[in-house]
Amino acid sequence: MQAFLLIAQIVLSIIIVAFVLLQSQGTGLGAVWGGGGETYHTRRGVERVIFVLTVAAIMLFALVSILVIA
Repeated sequence: MQAFLLIAQIVLSIIIVAFVLLQSQGTGLGAVWGGGGETYHTRRGVERVIFVLTVAAIMLFALVSILVIA
């Protein structure tokens, strides 16, 4: 069971990194350090789905992390 949880944790961490990278906004490296955030817009379509999946993956990662400790 412990091995399964550790593998699940690794897979979830890779998924979270991929989802976060897919959410990058703005152009170039300026967006990474706070540039390109002068406008506000709502998430729609695929961007919203990726955001929700990211939050769900983070919650699952936290749950699996707690189960690994217990």
